Parts: sequence; C-alpha cells; structure tokens
Amino acid sequence: MPSVAVKLYSVFFKFLVKQRLQSRIQNMLDDSNAKTDPFGVTSRPEEDIASANPVFTDGVATKDIHIDAFTSLSVRVFLPETALSSDNKLKHNKSKIRVANRPLDAVVDSGSDFHRDSTSNLYRRNSFGPSGTGISGIDRINADQVRRKSYGSVNDSESGVYRGYLPAFENMKNNFRKLPVMLQFHGGGFVSGSNDSVANDIFCRRIAKLCDVIVLAVGYRLAPENRYPAAFEDGWKVLNWLAKQSNLAECTKSLVGNVRRGVGSGLESKKSDVLRHMVVDTLGATMVEPWLAAHGDPSRCVLLGVSCGGNIADYVARKAVEAGKRLDPVKVVAQVLMYPFFIGSVPTHSEIKLANSYFFDKSMCILAWKLFLTDEEYSLDHPAANPLLPDRGPPLKFMPPTLTVVAEHDWMRDRAIAYSEELRKVNVDAPVLEYKDAVHEFATLDMLLKTPQAQACAEDIAIWVKKYISIRGHEFSY
Repeated sequence: MPSVAVKLYSVFFKFLVKQRLQSRIQNMLDDSNAKTDPFGVTSRPEEDIASANPVFTDGVATKDIHIDAFTSLSVRVFLPETALSSDNKLKHNKSKIRVANRPLDAVVDSGSDFHRDSTSNLYRRNSFGPSGTGISGIDRINADQVRRKSYGSVNDSESGVYRGYLPAFENMKNNFRKLPVMLQFHGGGFVSGSNDSVANDIFCRRIAKLCDVIVLAVGYRLAPENRYPAAFEDGWKVLNWLAKQSNLAECTKSLVGNVRRGVGSGLESKKSDVLRHMVVDTLGATMVEPWLAAHGDPSRCVLLGVSCGGNIADYVARKAVEAGKRLDPVKVVAQVLMYPFFIGSVPTHSEIKLANSYFFDKSMCILAWKLFLTDEEYSLDHPAANPLLPDRGPPLKFMPPTLTVVAEHDWMRDRAIAYSEELRKVNVDAPVLEYKDAVHEFATLDMLLKTPQAQACAEDIAIWVKKYISIRGHEFSY
C-alpha cells in the first residue's frame, strides 16, 4: 500500500484539483457566448515553471521553441551531453563548437588546457566558453566566473549575448553524433500540466540521459480554452514539424557544402558566406533548428505519453501509420504509454473497484473529459477516450511496438492492459509493466519523482526503448 504521506497528500491534491476543475466548468458556462481564441494557453498560473537552460550544467541542455505563429504550440528541447561525444566514446581529434560570446569558433584540440580537465566538464565548458590556448591564468579565472554567471539563463544579463550551446553549421556535414528523437506529451487531464513545469522538466531530463535521446516535450493547447481536437492536432503538428526540420537541415547541408567547395573556385569559403546560404524565413531568421539539425535522427523517433499524453501519443502514432512515406524521413519506431487516460462507457473491473483511487479518481477524470470534449461530442466512448472501439483505424497490426506502464492502484489500468492485449493479438510487441503499490502518475508527479519506484520505471523504459533505437550491431536484449 502507498505510504501515509502519499495518502494524505492525495486527499489534499484531489480536493484542490476538483475545485479547479469545477471552477473552470463554471467559467466555461459563464463565457459560453465568448468567442474561442485559437491561440490558446499551454500552462496554468499555478504551475511551477523551470526556465530553459541551454548549457550542460547537469548533463542536459534545454531550450524552448515556439513552432506555430497562429497558436501557442511550443516544444522544449532536451539535448543530452552525450550528443557531443563521438560514437567511439569521445573524439580526441580537432572539433569545432560555436562560442556564443565570441565572433569566431573556438577550436578545441587535444593539447588545450581544457582537455586536462575531467571528461564531464570538457564539452560543457567548450560548448559556450573560450579555448584554453593563449589565455593567461587571470583571464581564465575571469572566463570561469562569467561561465558560472550564465547558468540558469539564456542570455547574459549585461551584454544580452546568447551563452548556450550552438553547433557550428560549417561542421554539420559529418562531425556530430546523431541521437534518436523522442516526442513527450505531458499529463494533466488535457486541462492542466505544462511541458516546462518543474516536474516535467525533471522527468524529461531523466529520460534524455537514460535513453540517450533528444526529448521534445510538447506544449500542446489546453482545454477548455481549446477543446478536442486541439491537443491531438498539436501533437501531430509537432511530428510534421520534425519532418520539416529534417528536410530543411538537409537543404542547408547541401547549400553549405556547395559554398565550401567554392563551386569550382578553389577558394575556401568564409563563415559569412556559409551563413548567407542557410535556409531562412521571410524575416531573415534561420528556419533550421541547429540542435536537431546537428544531432537529431528522425528515422528513430519514439513517442512517449504520460496519462492524457498517452492518448495523444496513440493518436499521433495512428496518424503516422496512415501517413506512411509522406512523413519521411521521420519514422515512429516505438511508443510508450504511461498509465494512459483511457475510459469507456462499460466499466472495467478496476474502474469499479478503484473508482475512488489515489490522486486522480474517476469522478475527477470525468470532469476533465467534460472540459475537453464539446457538449455535442461528449461520450465516454469517444475515439479519443476509448481505444477498444471497433473499426478505429488504422488496423492495429500496423501500429508500432507499444510499451504500456500501469500502476496497481490506478482505476485506468485494466483498459490500458486490454488495449495492450489487443495489440499482441495482431503480433505487435506490446509488453505491460505493472508496478506494485503504485498510483497514477507515480513516476511523473512532483511529489513522487524522486522515489526509487519512479527511478526504476524510467530505467525500465530506457531498457525497452533502446531495443528499437539502437543502431544495428549495438542492440541488446532485455
């Protein structure tokens, strides 16, 4: 059974969330004649937000990207520090990394002072600091002081200079390690939660390091400001944006390659020439996301959904199957559904026995579905809610391998297990990980994130995911 502290916290948690849900329902009724704003919101004022930090302070750099000019849809990119190493442990030959606070690239070679430091600090410092060559001892101390002041902020407070990691486009041809890309959809019953909340930030950092992937945490629009299918369309839009980014990166590489070859001129190109030939938008800003262009491998894409995010992930996986080669070069190779937010009009055994379970009971979740679905569409057997409906295309046999995580004290567990069984009937690899004495969101809720069970769950997910994202020749069984 859960501990006494968890039980007490659950009581206060349910009281607070129910008050918020009922308040939003009342506000929705009062503003029933108000025009819906398609821009929407992706977080609530009560959320504790973690600021983006584009330096490798704890092994993962993050940045926020607003990817749709007409909505609030955004993503937070989690780039693990392992992306800066070669496939053969670490590179000892020369490598170029953009120094954001200097006009020129810093060339780091095996003879520089920074290579005498520990391996863990090597790439973090060089990703946004000066080379050790030709710097006096006093200057090096001053440089270290500036480096420390940059932690936790994107820009230098005094000079306004970006101090985060930025790969040099000149090296984008073949000098960067490619990592799989994971799209992560947070939980919150479609009405709360955020991709940049403290809890989600900690969870995504953990997954990025354990799975050795680039995590794109999706900030989809919340209900009731934007009801179904806004959140689902946002998830699909991000996957298409990833495909667009990959194609734009290839165009940029071709243009950079032509410039560097000098098109037969025999002259080495300057950096300004290279930058002029990058793909840009109408405002002159680059459309290519440099972290993804340098380190992302969209042909190894994984979807991970938490609670209601599992419903979004399953929808995006289905749309990817329907799109087929039109989504190239993106290929969804697996998906992870963590205690998905499934429900149906015919209750399962767990929905009856555990209806008043910890943190998220059934009545609270029904309120969330009423906020998410329009009055005309509201039904517990809506395709977004019930995965077991017949004729819910595409055929299940085309679905990617699906790992389902369930908790013993979660009323939604039986329907998630039943969906996994349906996938196994058509020969889809669909294992179920069930955790004893666990509650809904046991691995992602702020209070439970640091428990051994939450850490073990993330490690188990990493073991399974690596079976499908490992480069051929490096697979391992589990």
